[in-house]
Amino acid sequence: MFHKEGYKIIIVTFVFIAAGLLAIEAFIELNWLRMLLMLTLLVFLILILQFFRNPKRKTILNNNHVLSPVDGKVVVIEEVFEKEYFKDKRLQVSVFMSPLNVHVTRYPIGGKVAFSKYHPGKYLVAWHPKSSEENERTTVVVENDIYGKVLYRQIAGALAKRIVNYAKENDNAVQGADSGFIKFGSRVDLFLPLDTKIQVQLNQKVKGGESIIAQQ
Repeated sequence: MFHKEGYKIIIVTFVFIAAGLLAIEAFIELNWLRMLLMLTLLVFLILILQFFRNPKRKTILNNNHVLSPVDGKVVVIEEVFEKEYFKDKRLQVSVFMSPLNVHVTRYPIGGKVAFSKYHPGKYLVAWHPKSSEENERTTVVVENDIYGKVLYRQIAGALAKRIVNYAKENDNAVQGADSGFIKFGSRVDLFLPLDTKIQVQLNQKVKGGESIIAQQ
């Protein structure tokens, strides 16, 4: 199953691959070179299909849990001052996605979307300290009765050139449901209340919509 954000790219890729195979058959006479070029096109196709895959996740709805919004590796767990929305201290948990990870963004909690804003910006590598403030990004805040307000931020990386965000203010957010997509390498930051109990460790691998990041 593939994400809808990849449909056009997948179709264009198939056309490119087909044209490439026809050109190789028509103009390349050396068997070893022909096989090498065909294999290169096949690997390229597999990478594109893998990037836009959208596997089903068995989300267990629980208002006491904050689920990981994306697949990847936990790279930050620290207390920080969140400047854009809360303007006070929060617990930040950041998940880095490589180009090989599933890049679907999912709602970490259920509730109502209280805030949603897109920011144009740079394309620093996603693990750069200033990427959360200077890169292209979107900020979404979801509110419910257990946590109050939880902020998650999609951040573009050096390869990511488009962030897709479906969350609109006053939408009803369903925990684990699709809330967006980031194309080609990126990061998502979560900002949680200070009394939240973090359930992950640095360098731990997590799955969007399934792994428990924190609980009350």
